[in-house]
Amino acid sequence: MRAWQVVSHGEPVDALRLVTVDEPRPGPGQVRIRVAAAGIGLPDVLMCRGSYPLTPALPFTPGQEVAGTVTAVGTGVAVPLGSRVMAVTAFTEGYGSFAEECLAPAGSVLPVPDGLGDADAAGFWIPHLTGWTGLVHRGRVAAGEWLVVLGAAGGSGIAAVQLGAALGARVVAVVGDAERAAYCRRLGAEAALDHRAGPIAPALRELTGGHGVDAVYDPVGGALAADAASVLARDGRHLAVGFAGGSWAQIPTHQLVVANASLVGVFAGGYTRAELEAVHGELSALLGAGKLRSAVTGTIPFDDLPDGLRRVADRGVVGKLVLGGT
Repeated sequence: MRAWQVVSHGEPVDALRLVTVDEPRPGPGQVRIRVAAAGIGLPDVLMCRGSYPLTPALPFTPGQEVAGTVTAVGTGVAVPLGSRVMAVTAFTEGYGSFAEECLAPAGSVLPVPDGLGDADAAGFWIPHLTGWTGLVHRGRVAAGEWLVVLGAAGGSGIAAVQLGAALGARVVAVVGDAERAAYCRRLGAEAALDHRAGPIAPALRELTGGHGVDAVYDPVGGALAADAASVLARDGRHLAVGFAGGSWAQIPTHQLVVANASLVGVFAGGYTRAELEAVHGELSALLGAGKLRSAVTGTIPFDDLPDGLRRVADRGVVGKLVLGGT
């Protein structure tokens, strides 16, 4: 089969090679999936560079997200062959979804919700699971609260904007230009701010009438995160999701203390199968009710993966980019 492999660390166009390899064999507790579509994310860029914490040994096939059909199962797995599924791949073992076939832990394999095509399914689960983990499980965001979403036009941000609106929060999308601002308003954001125009704290104070923000959904980190956190209201929560800006949020402890605010870690891993199925059910219901839509805004052919990863690295993608699919 054909597969993209990272053969040396560097920028994706230099690190990746298209190779022919044997189909992977699922081990105990694993399934093999014929890839119909694969989600592309910043972690894939970081794996090419060798800077992602879960980067496997060279050579390896990246790709965390997949939608496709089960073609083989390992021992102890009850997933029927031919099932149409979405999953988080066994990318940490080097068997990611940027290939014609990939492996996934059976515990991460879930049915594709009704109405989702392959491309939408491939880009749905990780962004929305992360959004649910941050806003519901960890952030306890409630109706009427002010929610700021940093990096709001990215895959994770789009999911958080929509989910926040579905929860009844007053969502403020923080983006990098007018096009992204307009896009986030269409997704349900009450307001949108361009962080490139200057510090966002004054605008947030004005928007909230001096109340401050109740929650910050932060996949960006760095100076932008510190700026947003300076406006946390009493009992506010800063939800640390990622560090797309290059570093984790650094928030002074005294600032948290005087507001009775919290810095809350968000990691969409370590959940039991029952917990994942419960979240899958909640998200599927919201999707069916029209309160969520796919974060996928574009697809690229299999052979164009290096260029697609370059676009993600250059922040040239609004929304979620997917390899293959329709």
